[in-house]
Parts: sequence; structure tokens; C-alpha cells
Amino acid sequence: MTTEKIDGVSVTTRANVYFDGKCVSHGITLADGTKKSVGVILPATLTFNTGAPEIMECVAGGCEYKLAGSDEWQRSGAGESFSVPGNTSFEIRVTEAYHYICHFG
Repeated sequence: MTTEKIDGVSVTTRANVYFDGKCVSHGITLADGTKKSVGVILPATLTFNTGAPEIMECVAGGCEYKLAGSDEWQRSGAGESFSVPGNTSFEIRVTEAYHYICHFG
């Protein structure tokens, strides 16, 4: 199931811009203090490092991703998600705009 709307949040209005604008996100905080980010990755192949564990939920578009230590690319499309352990990295390959929600922790 794809999350289409998140109610009752505080939004950080200044965007996080990474990789020369290929990834842009905004931080949100839910009423219970849970932090997430919502954003878009434009066509590119990028490597992200994680601090906390993350769940990347695809809202629209799609991507291929490869977790650190793996040689295999996996596909994730709208309504799907993938998990990334904390203190590691993952590569993401995008050929069309990939809209996502990153769930931390």
C-alpha cells in the first residue's frame, strides 16, 4: 500500500539537497515525535550512507537498489519498500523520478 497523505505533521520547510540536486527531501515530524523524510530522487546512480535503520517506501516511480555487501540489484516500485540496516550504505539507481518516504529507526 502506498502512503498518499500524512496528517498532523510538522514540516521542515528548508529542503535537504544532495548530489547536486539529484535528491531533494524535506524532514517531517509526526505528533508522536517520529521523524521521516519525504523526497524525490531524479535519474542517477547514487550511494547513501545510513546512521539509523531506514525503510524506503516508494510512493511513485521506481528504482533499483543494492545493499552494502551485495552484488545483486533489486527492484522497488510504487507501493513497495525496502529496508536498509543502520550504519551501512546502499546504492540506488533511478531512471525515472523516484518519489519516496524514508522511515527512520
